[in-house]
Amino acid sequence: MEKRKLGRSALEFLPIALGGSVFGWTIGEAMSHRLLDAFVDTGFSLVETAESYTFWAPGGKWGESEMLIGSWLKNNPGKRDRLLIATKCTVLSRTRLRASVESSLARLNTDYIDLFQSHRDDKDVPLEETLSAYGELIKEGKIRYIGASNYDAPRLAEAARVASGKGLPQYQSLQPHYNLLERPLFEGALEEECLRQELGVIPYYPLAAGFLTGKYRSEGDFGKSVRGASQTVRKYANDRGAGVLKALDATARKHNTSNATVALAWLLHRKSITAPTVSATNLDQLTELLDAPQLKLDEESLIALDKASSA
Repeated sequence: MEKRKLGRSALEFLPIALGGSVFGWTIGEAMSHRLLDAFVDTGFSLVETAESYTFWAPGGKWGESEMLIGSWLKNNPGKRDRLLIATKCTVLSRTRLRASVESSLARLNTDYIDLFQSHRDDKDVPLEETLSAYGELIKEGKIRYIGASNYDAPRLAEAARVASGKGLPQYQSLQPHYNLLERPLFEGALEEECLRQELGVIPYYPLAAGFLTGKYRSEGDFGKSVRGASQTVRKYANDRGAGVLKALDATARKHNTSNATVALAWLLHRKSITAPTVSATNLDQLTELLDAPQLKLDEESLIALDKASSA
């Protein structure tokens, strides 16, 4: 299995990122730590979280996901050099960015963050202010590289122009919402801008909040999980969703694997994608997801999946 480079940075990793949005939400500390152990021990390294995770969970609090990663690092100090940590901040003013980085460093129990991402575009703050603040933090050794999340193509292009013109750090990656059922959100101008800038792309929701695994096929299935009970998953329960599941079912049978593995492998076949960001709640799920980089889909399967998901 070959490593992939994130944009034009020096960050290289096997092409699956472990998402920390479930840490402190649908799983607690013990399972979070077991998943991190298995992920790193298998040779994978990029773990992606955010300062806001998982405040939305019942009893959850701001920064809980980072704290669970930090407690794992405290128990495994020798594994820091085998881990690449990505986290995010929403408010992008100089003062807020600095405070966010300092707080994240403390919660994560580390001296530096490998990839610090702008969680979403903050148009209330000039791009020059944001990028110059990042430059200061990079010089101080607190962050290594920066990335963007949920930016559109014009703002990515503008950020690159400002960075180039002012000699400031450039975004090395984008984290968009992208999967077989959400293709228009990324394909087109945004994907083309990522390719033009040679950005790494680490999409979130690559399994459409679990729908593409095939576990939500009837009304009774939606009550089986926290996500299933939400509109996040239910919106896919239509003719198009059924058509994509049918194509996934056929491809999974053909390759003797799971729908989830196929859906991730489809993403990894796209030139623009570096690594999908996945979440797991148990070790069996994680093993299934980590199989994706080794699955080479044949042309017939790729065409069938493209056709079903383009409908």
